Amino acid sequence: MPKPKQCEAVRVVVRCRPLSSREEADCESILHIDDRLGQITLRKPRAPPEEPMKVFTFDSVFGWDSKQRDIYDDAVRPLVESVLQGFNGTIFAYGQTGTGKTHTMQGASNDPEMRGVIPNSFQHIFTQISRTQNQKYLVRSSYLEIYQEEVRDLLCKDNRKLELKENTDFGVYVKDLSSVVTKDAAEIQHVMDIGTRSRSVGFTNMNERSSRSHAIFLVTVECSEVGPDGEDHIRVGKLNMVDLAGSERQSKTGAKGQRLKEAAKINLSLSALGNVISALVDGKSSHVPYRDSKLTRLLQDSLGGNAKTVMIATVGPSHRHFDESLATLRYANRAKNIKNKPRINEDPKDALLREFQLEIARLKAQLEERGMMAKERRRMRRNSKRLSKSMVEEEEGEKEMYGEKDVERELAEAWKTFEEEQEKDGGGFGGGFGGGFGGGFGGGFGGGGDLPPPRALTCQRNGERLKHLNDNRKSLVDMHWDQDALEKIIEKYKVCGGRSQGGRAKWNKRTPTPP
Repeated sequence: MPKPKQCEAVRVVVRCRPLSSREEADCESILHIDDRLGQITLRKPRAPPEEPMKVFTFDSVFGWDSKQRDIYDDAVRPLVESVLQGFNGTIFAYGQTGTGKTHTMQGASNDPEMRGVIPNSFQHIFTQISRTQNQKYLVRSSYLEIYQEEVRDLLCKDNRKLELKENTDFGVYVKDLSSVVTKDAAEIQHVMDIGTRSRSVGFTNMNERSSRSHAIFLVTVECSEVGPDGEDHIRVGKLNMVDLAGSERQSKTGAKGQRLKEAAKINLSLSALGNVISALVDGKSSHVPYRDSKLTRLLQDSLGGNAKTVMIATVGPSHRHFDESLATLRYANRAKNIKNKPRINEDPKDALLREFQLEIARLKAQLEERGMMAKERRRMRRNSKRLSKSMVEEEEGEKEMYGEKDVERELAEAWKTFEEEQEKDGGGFGGGFGGGFGGGFGGGFGGGGDLPPPRALTCQRNGERLKHLNDNRKSLVDMHWDQDALEKIIEKYKVCGGRSQGGRAKWNKRTPTPP
């Protein structure tokens, strides 16, 4: 059974441009970047020291010394890889006018170090295609702009308005939008250069070449692969790369006449985008206002739909733009809570077949794992049997060593024998202590014979038994003998050993010399 779609959050990264040449003279930086923690701190100008600073955390943050390649490798490369697998992907740059959105997205295509997200993605796509062997690819590109709520084809010479359509199979699309088949990175870059020359730009006080429209470059990647059934299976990935026009304040841009009308439309569509983000994040209403603008309709799949999405928020460090930077960071902070449900775009039958193939592979892996576990259990059982047999043989050896008698009974008999020997020799024990081993005990020792008296023999034998018992103590414990009783008897033998060595008579070489 196919698995349910997995939710995936919109990935949000922030890039801060350096101070411009005009700002360096009389502006101070109010931003602090911590790329290790992914945090950006915003300090309000002329704020009292006790007022806390604004801190935001994102998936990644990039300072003014970041390179174009850094942005691409961290934020965009995984997304393009997914598009090649058949997913939809969207990258869009958002921020105040003049903060580097177009530089981040396009850069300078003729300089490898200055290439932006779009040229780098071209190179990435065709490099990966050239390395494949069993797949066939078809790459098509389109380029459009939304200017004052009108959709225009940047690859077509006439400026006729295009309509948005929607169906269940393709979602929202632009009717009659031109599409160009490209075979390598140079061709698709040429297509983009042609479209960029037709894009609407204008001068403002904040940006000499300010984008007056939202631009979307669309790359469609079709992949055909022969499946296990011998049939061709097609996957279609779509990559939307969006360069949004910047939000503006008329008091700062000095826009008048046509520029003021353009700014009003730009701010209106960006406001609609913010409303869509808020509706998706809050979840209080089932209605999301995608239809409030052309921009939000075209981004419908990218925000809460069938796509993997990356948002690149751009900010300026100058204290003069504190309000705009704060608004951008708040905007981006909300966007990171949007959840999408991306899926591979393929024929439903192919999708079902692929799910079954994945399920079969998963079950095979489980069977192999269980087989390995069963094999390991059998090995452990064999080792356990060998160990049990070894323990039985060791126990039998202990029985042969000690006989069938109970060890405690044997020790008790040995102790009894020792006491009887002591009684036979009368007061020798006391005399030994009172008068230097006087009486029979002292005389026996004083005789200087080669053999010690019976008491010494008994103590010697018991000492040897005591040593043997100590050496085999662990074995006795493992055979579940009564350890407490054993300890008591061993202590008695220790006392015996101490008394038997208390005299001053000379022993032969086998007998320890008394102190």
